[in-house]
Amino acid sequence: MKKAIFEKAGQMKVVDVDRPTIEKPDDVIIKVVRTCVCGSDLWNFRGINSVEKDSENSGHEAIGIVEEVGEDITTVKPGDFVIAPFTHGCGHCAACRAGFDGSCQSHSDNFSSGVQAQYVRFQHGQWALVKVPGKPSDYSEGMLKSLLTLADVMATGYHAARVANVSDGDTVVVMGDGAVGLCAIIAAKMRGAKKIISTSRHADRQALAKEFGATDNVVERGDEAVQKIMELTNGAGADAVLECVGTEQSTDTAMKVGRPGAIVGRVGLPHTPKMDMTVPFYNNTIVGGGPASVTTYDKDVLLKAVLDGEITPGKVFTKSFALDQIQKAYEAMDKREAIKSYIIMDGFERD
Repeated sequence: MKKAIFEKAGQMKVVDVDRPTIEKPDDVIIKVVRTCVCGSDLWNFRGINSVEKDSENSGHEAIGIVEEVGEDITTVKPGDFVIAPFTHGCGHCAACRAGFDGSCQSHSDNFSSGVQAQYVRFQHGQWALVKVPGKPSDYSEGMLKSLLTLADVMATGYHAARVANVSDGDTVVVMGDGAVGLCAIIAAKMRGAKKIISTSRHADRQALAKEFGATDNVVERGDEAVQKIMELTNGAGADAVLECVGTEQSTDTAMKVGRPGAIVGRVGLPHTPKMDMTVPFYNNTIVGGGPASVTTYDKDVLLKAVLDGEITPGKVFTKSFALDQIQKAYEAMDKREAIKSYIIMDGFERD
């Protein structure tokens, strides 16, 4: 089969490898229908993270068809169309029962990787996989894109809004205009936010943010951004701040633009070595967040919202590629030519 691997900083390649097989009783083999490139994959591609050459790529979002199941799997069967979340919650530990399956306590191998491939071995599939009615051919390409966001970015954006307790009438600031930030805008609107301030410097992303529910936009950064956001909130600050980037500047701004007692929902993968918590302490700022509860949100609210047409998060995919164009898919995001690159798996022979 064909699989994309990380060759070296700035370079991806597609190689021929053996198809995965069932190794443990709770494994599921999935034929990938659609996958994509995540903003977090760029940390490796840009050489910011230290990654060995010719290693498995960090791709972790997919939808596909169940090919084979281990003997402990009873919730899905061959032929089922499924969302394969980047998390692998068990559904019964304390974390999963509390709605935090992204921090499942039942196993250490809780996150997907290497799913930019024709087939993947999905571990701990009994509870984590999310069945989609029908089969892929029943859906438009636009709908498939929205379903794919439920493997990560839409659920991650929703996680930011949930842990920040976004409620009816709230004023919300969203840090970041990537796919997660844009999905966080959708989530804030779903949860009843009245004023949603986006933070984009790019016209296409500003337009999509507005379509998704943003009422205002701030292009400034640093202290200027803080000043502008405070002006937009009449000097009070936001009720909730959704931090969807993870950089030092984004995190610092997020901590400064909330009102006293505001909640900061952090879902941007942290790349901040340290943080001064003095100002948040005196402001009674509440900080939450982490890996998203993908399966919980998909089953509780997000899959229904997509199927009913209430939300269209698939619009964050602005360029499409075949798997053998994986280098171009990464470059498009690296150069900000695409908000998120979408990989169509059709066209490869079944090996």
